Amino acid sequence: MNGLSERFDPGFVWGAATSAYQIEGATSEDGRGASIWDTFCAQPGRTFRADSGEVAVDHYHRWPEDVALVRDLGLGAYRFSVAWPRIQPDGRGPAEPRGLAFYDRLVDGLLEAGIEPWPTLYHWDLPQALEDAGGWPVRDTAERFADYAAIVADALGDRVANWTTLNEPWCASFLGYGAGIHAPGRTEPAAALAASHHLHLAHGLAVPRLRERVPGAKVGITLNLYAISPADDTGRHDDAVRRIDGLMNRWFLDPVLLGRYPQDVLDDVAGVGGTDVIRAGDLATIAAPLDFLGVNYYSRHVVAAGPWPGASEVDFVERDWPKTASGWDIDPVGLGEVLAQVHRDYPPLPIYITENGAAFDDVVGPDGTVEDHDRIAFVAGHLAALADAIDAGVDVRGYFAWSLLDNFEWAEGYAKRFGIVHVDFDTLVRTPKASARWFAELARASSTKERS
Repeated sequence: MNGLSERFDPGFVWGAATSAYQIEGATSEDGRGASIWDTFCAQPGRTFRADSGEVAVDHYHRWPEDVALVRDLGLGAYRFSVAWPRIQPDGRGPAEPRGLAFYDRLVDGLLEAGIEPWPTLYHWDLPQALEDAGGWPVRDTAERFADYAAIVADALGDRVANWTTLNEPWCASFLGYGAGIHAPGRTEPAAALAASHHLHLAHGLAVPRLRERVPGAKVGITLNLYAISPADDTGRHDDAVRRIDGLMNRWFLDPVLLGRYPQDVLDDVAGVGGTDVIRAGDLATIAAPLDFLGVNYYSRHVVAAGPWPGASEVDFVERDWPKTASGWDIDPVGLGEVLAQVHRDYPPLPIYITENGAAFDDVVGPDGTVEDHDRIAFVAGHLAALADAIDAGVDVRGYFAWSLLDNFEWAEGYAKRFGIVHVDFDTLVRTPKASARWFAELARASSTKERS
């Protein structure tokens, strides 16, 4: 451990994370309705090799085995998402009891194994019926989400204390409705901005519904944040940094934590459209007080100004840095920068790293083991940066490795492996990798020591 475990308090939360569509499978069982990802994956050319989450890694049937994996690794928490189409097949109306029963079993199994359940209510699997009615660019979707949150809280709130409303609304809005590379695959910039606002509103509407039903609930949201830096120190690229930090970080942090959208970003997008959906009172709803902020961190963006003076375009600069199999720079220093930004610019709030991890080209050895030392080095580097941030005064209380299992990696299908547990996608056999054993040892050492 090279002293790494000594840098975290015994009460620090160690966990692993997953999401419903990426692992559950069973997409047409027990009354589950279609999600936008089912539809997206069925469209030619949308995902690698036309992969889908129809089977995924069959967590729906193998969840006891997966809970046992978390238990055997000695992790104290498990972050998972609830599939909205399992609970309300059409995104509205009464709950599907078989869908609720699955999460009842999962939560009970986790608690029996001594593992704290950390459910996320939305990890991108919008019911297709709601997309057919307009999706996240339509205000009604936010109202429907609040109803869904109340249903789940009523079912699980007697056993679940820690609730996350949304995972990465940047991806759901900008990749799903702007870039078109995530479901539902739309390329409408104005719709993307409207979707981002209604995702914020959905969060804000859900927070009091959760608190009403779960006394003492700890409620948060998870945002994917990026370190943003200029291509050089000439100052010519500073506005590019401002623009990308605004769209990727502040557009999501500011409304949730400050009750306002950043004015410079509103000015930047004034000609795009989509912000006319913001109504009086919305921002007060969005800024409902939270108990924690979830931060997902993977990499940094290096940006440069467009080639012509006064141009608004921003270029993303490739660096000759070590990269993951996803092509993302390995940059743990950026995690510290992101945490410092949140600590400096926003009200004090406990932070949990709700996702951090990497895809690598794992090799299964002749004996069936996976010695993924590159992933161990990745996690160790980021945890060292995290410990530095804690030492500097940032209130970080936990870390969830992404991901527990190799799984369906969205548009990348099954081509990228993020798991600390290897899954043979043909047999679905699970095998903990070297990183899982290392992470388990670190978590145990940290949790059982007396900090000097």
